[in-house]
Amino acid sequence: MIFKKEHELVRQLAREFAEKEIKPTAEEVDETSEFPMEIYKKMADAGFLGIKIPQEYGGSGGDHVSYAIVMEELSKASGVSTIWISSPNSLQSTPILRDGTEEQKEKYLRPMVTGEKLFCFGLTEPGAGSDAASILTTAVKDGDDYIINGRKTFITGAPVSDYIIVFAKTSDEGAKGISTFVVDSKAEGVSFGKAEHKMGMIGCPTSDVVLENVRVPASDMLGKEGKGFINAMKTLSVGRLGIACQALGLAQGAMDEAVKYAKARHQFGKPLSKFQNTQFVLAEMETKLNAMRHLVYDAAFKMDQGLPADKEASMAKLFATEEAKWIIDRALQIHGGYGYIREYPVERMYRDIRVTSLYEGTSEVQKMVIASSVLK
Repeated sequence: MIFKKEHELVRQLAREFAEKEIKPTAEEVDETSEFPMEIYKKMADAGFLGIKIPQEYGGSGGDHVSYAIVMEELSKASGVSTIWISSPNSLQSTPILRDGTEEQKEKYLRPMVTGEKLFCFGLTEPGAGSDAASILTTAVKDGDDYIINGRKTFITGAPVSDYIIVFAKTSDEGAKGISTFVVDSKAEGVSFGKAEHKMGMIGCPTSDVVLENVRVPASDMLGKEGKGFINAMKTLSVGRLGIACQALGLAQGAMDEAVKYAKARHQFGKPLSKFQNTQFVLAEMETKLNAMRHLVYDAAFKMDQGLPADKEASMAKLFATEEAKWIIDRALQIHGGYGYIREYPVERMYRDIRVTSLYEGTSEVQKMVIASSVLK
C-alpha cells in the first residue's frame, strides 16, 4: 500500500524510539524479566499507549495503519516491548470502546493512555483456550452487584494489573450467556498465581487470575448482559492484527541481523553473502517478509475503512506468525553456532516468535475463522 505522509512520520518516530530506548535494553530485559517502567512512561509520552484511542479520551486518535507501523518498528528491536503497547491499544481498550458507557470510557481509558493504570484481558481458562465459549467462570446477580467466581490462566500482565477485563457466564446459554466486567485487581477475593517461566517474550509477566466470591457493581459491566462473547471475538480481531505486526517486526529484525552477519562473516576465503545458497535463502526470506507486510497492512487498511476485516486479520496473523518462525529459523542458521548463543539477538527472537502462533488465537483457530468466511 502507499503510506500517507503522516504514516511515514509515525514510522520515523517509532524507529528512532526503538533504536534509542528499546534496543539498548532488550537483552537486559530478557535476562532480568523486568521491563523498565521509565521506558513504559516514555511510551505513554510518545503517544504509543493510545495510538488508536480517540483524542476525546486522551489518546492519539491515530488509525490502525499507524498502530501497525509502531508495532512493526518496535518489534524489530524487542518483541516483548510491543506487548506493552499492543495491550492498551487492542485487548484492553477495544472492549471498553465497543461497549462501554461514556462514564466508563472516561474512567478507564484516560489512565490507560497515560500509563497510570495497567489492565489485563481475562478470557482464557485452564479448560477453555481456543474454545472460549466453554468458560466456567460465573457471575451471579446479587442485588446491585454480581458475585464472580472462576480462574483465568495465561493472562498477560495480570500480576501488575490494576484492573482485569473479565468474561464470565451470567447464564447457561453458552456463548449467549457470557458477559463482560471490569474488575478492580485489589478487590476482595482477587488473587494471582505465580508468574509463569516462559520460553520467550520475557519482560511482561503472565499468570493465573483467581476470582473467589468477588463482588462487582453492576455498573462495572461492559455493555448488555449476554453480549460479552461478541465483544471478545471482535476484540480479538484487533488483537490478531497486533500479533501479526509483532511477528512481522520480529522477522524483519532477524532478517536485518542475518544480512549483517552474512556480510561480515568469512568462510572459505569469502563472506557468507557471496555463497549462492545464502543468497537464495535470503531471497526467500525477503519474499515472505513482503508477502507478510502486504497482508498486515491490507487488514489494517480495511479496518480503517470500516470494512469487515475479521478474515483479513486472521489471514495476516496465520501467515505472518507461521512464516516468521521459518524466517527466524533461517536467520539463526545463517549465524551458525553463534545464533545459538544469547549474545546474538537472533537467539532471543527465535524464542520470542514461537508464542505468536499460539496467543490471541492459535493458527488452527485462524484457519477456522478464514474457512467460515470462505464457506458462508
